Amino acid sequence: MKIAAFGDIHMNVDAIHNIPLNDFDLVIITGDLTNFGNKEDAQKVISAIKNKTDNILAVPGNLDHPSVLEFLDEEGISVHGKGTILNGIGIFGCGGSNVTPFNTPIEYSEEELEALLKAAYESVKDADVHILVSHTPPKDTGLDKINAGVCVGSPVVRKFIEEVQPDLCLTGHIHEAKGEINLGPTKVINPGMLQDGGWVEIQLQDDSKLFAKLY
Repeated sequence: MKIAAFGDIHMNVDAIHNIPLNDFDLVIITGDLTNFGNKEDAQKVISAIKNKTDNILAVPGNLDHPSVLEFLDEEGISVHGKGTILNGIGIFGCGGSNVTPFNTPIEYSEEELEALLKAAYESVKDADVHILVSHTPPKDTGLDKINAGVCVGSPVVRKFIEEVQPDLCLTGHIHEAKGEINLGPTKVINPGMLQDGGWVEIQLQDDSKLFAKLY
């Protein structure tokens, strides 16, 4: 199974066409389809992807209006606070972000993030391998460091990863923090903004291990 993952699209539909999505079985969107946009804006993004493939899973970002989450649910592609198992891979997620100074459309307290993560994992815990899709990166990993040098990720997301140890965590939110790290046995990848060319190729290998490459 081959998966392409990216996020922080912010309505840059043209950048989607730079990824050979026809070669993949599934697309995972890690949030921020829009730029403070609504359902109609998100529909334009999803339609551009559907020109390549109908197999999509997604979480909203903090810069998506709550109606975007409603749209993803209506489309049956949301893994926000829930998950699905495909080819033995449990894919589950948590969109939005932890609280920011900017009062963005979808933000959660650490307690709310914890509840969403636990509910999502519960639906896929029996899978062979696990992919967590968290728009908010884990705290103090470098993948959450803004240009001012401050790490603004979620302590709860980090704690959850350390306890549950999913095989892979796909994150985003902090555009300037593109990169990958290992948090225990979990590989965590922030592909950055799509317009900057960042995306992730994931393959399930014959030994039921995930291979993930950051572009």
